Amino acid sequence: MNFLFEICLVVSVVLLGLLAGALWAEGALLVPYWKTLKAEEFYRLHPQYAPRLFRFFAPITAITPAAALVAAVFAWLAASRAAWVSTVAAVLANSLVAIYFGYFKRANAAFAQASIDPKDLPAELARWGDWHRLRVAICMLAFFGSVVALYLS
Repeated sequence: MNFLFEICLVVSVVLLGLLAGALWAEGALLVPYWKTLKAEEFYRLHPQYAPRLFRFFAPITAITPAAALVAAVFAWLAASRAAWVSTVAAVLANSLVAIYFGYFKRANAAFAQASIDPKDLPAELARWGDWHRLRVAICMLAFFGSVVALYLS
């Protein structure tokens, strides 16, 4: 059981690290670029990059919280010192899914439909960036929590 638990923890650490790094890169590279574009250019480019981003982020965003949850369950089953830390990491990781459905799904659909008035697009991109920074911070905290859990196991 402990070996399986440790494998789950390692998978959780790796996936959370990958997701945190990918989200950070998106926020550091793409969001500032999007903000420099005129609305017409943003809406023209969106159909090209949005599906690619979705194909990358959807699987890792779905699998990572599940892996963190499985690691937390195994931590409790193994009566590990890492149980609480694993649980916090899992809650944080799963909150990313809630944030997606609470904000990003609607915002991304509005971008895809070019339904935001061009004069309002800069404000919406700024809001998107703010929510994204929150998502990066939460994912980083979950990643660090999973590293601590691995250390404690």
